[in-house]
Amino acid sequence: MKTVLKTFAATLLFGVAAMGVAKADQVKIGVAAEPYPPFTSPDSSGKWVGWEIDFVDAVCAEEKMDCVITPVAWDGIIPALTTKKIDAIVSSMSITDERKKTIDFSDKYYNTPTAIIGPKDKKFGPTPDDLKGKVIGVQVSTIHAVYAKKHFTGAQEIKEYQTQDEANNDLAAGRLDAVQADSVALSDFLKTDQGKACCDLKGMVAPDEEVLGSGVGAGVRKEDTALKEKFNAGIKAIRANGKYDEISKKYFDFDIYGAAPQSN
Repeated sequence: MKTVLKTFAATLLFGVAAMGVAKADQVKIGVAAEPYPPFTSPDSSGKWVGWEIDFVDAVCAEEKMDCVITPVAWDGIIPALTTKKIDAIVSSMSITDERKKTIDFSDKYYNTPTAIIGPKDKKFGPTPDDLKGKVIGVQVSTIHAVYAKKHFTGAQEIKEYQTQDEANNDLAAGRLDAVQADSVALSDFLKTDQGKACCDLKGMVAPDEEVLGSGVGAGVRKEDTALKEKFNAGIKAIRANGKYDEISKKYFDFDIYGAAPQSN
């Protein structure tokens, strides 16, 4: 009887331990709770899809992590990470020195330039002189908001929006003169019926790595070095085995790991 009880106890402990391991391996992946095509968007059923979702699925599969997509408001996504509501940010977050004061990042997993778009019937470029006296829309708590405030000091107003969609919609409605954001995200907007009707590309802004960063990485807590190493290993593996390129070719006709073309 004692032997049976010992066996039962050992089995129970093993089961509990196994449950603990499974729970420990689950990683809550924070994404901004808004459509940001072609990177992240909810489909008609509410499932999150897009290049970044396919990318993180591939990394998690490679590193045998049980990853769960967890939408979070963009302006609260870093606090959600530091307070452990999520375990990582995979939401087109640029690696900057300012953000590194609070969190850490994996290696870069893509890097694209920053663009300005505006009304088709207005001819101007992406320089500070071109944007003097204009109302420029940017998304709050982004590198684009910081860049615009630093470089476009002659603008009439830098107007901040909770989501990129809101900024794009106001541009289309004639309430803005220009919008600054990631070139790929803006290119996707310009392909929509709304974007085609209203707007075109005005050009890429001048580089400023201090503000715009050195590419996009997965954000992790500073103490989570093991998770950071898993992301780095996963990124390296899918770059080497062709999975990264396989995913990217479904969405892009250029190398997103480097930089997008400097034209339409």
